[in-house]
Amino acid sequence: MQAEKWDIMDSEGVPTGRTTLRGNYLFKKGEYHLVVHIWILSSDGRVLIQRRSENKKLMPGEWAATGGAAQAGEDSFTAAARELFEELSIKADRQSLKFVKRIKRRNSFVDVWMIKTDISEKDLILQKSEVAQVKWVSAQELEEMIEKGNYHNYGSEYFSVVFDIINGRGITL
Repeated sequence: MQAEKWDIMDSEGVPTGRTTLRGNYLFKKGEYHLVVHIWILSSDGRVLIQRRSENKKLMPGEWAATGGAAQAGEDSFTAAARELFEELSIKADRQSLKFVKRIKRRNSFVDVWMIKTDISEKDLILQKSEVAQVKWVSAQELEEMIEKGNYHNYGSEYFSVVFDIINGRGITL
């Protein structure tokens, strides 16, 4: 398998024209790469969450957001649609996949996306190298998982954005 290439971005999120191979670069101050997270909501307000494969180098076995790093040349939407399809077999287009917010982290920009679907867990095809398990949970169950350390804690700024959308504040899906 060929190593993933990432675009190196400046502090404003603009690609610098330089790329790096995943895991082979220490980002300098003011350098970033693009990561996408996709939150999947049902029409009755539940959230589809996934547990990462035990074989993952980063956060093995943790319940975490669907998503990953954008590959070199990909825009945020393309990366989000690709990750959603690769990991869970959910197809998205520009009408169904809604951009929520860009959050600047230490060495990455995390673009948060949301999609509404009522797909059944049994209809999903999981990418076994990435995803061990999925389940639908209520917003309250997700909040309890975060508080108990059973879901990856991305920080309060991140979750305030996510729960605003889950609870119907912000963009409409």
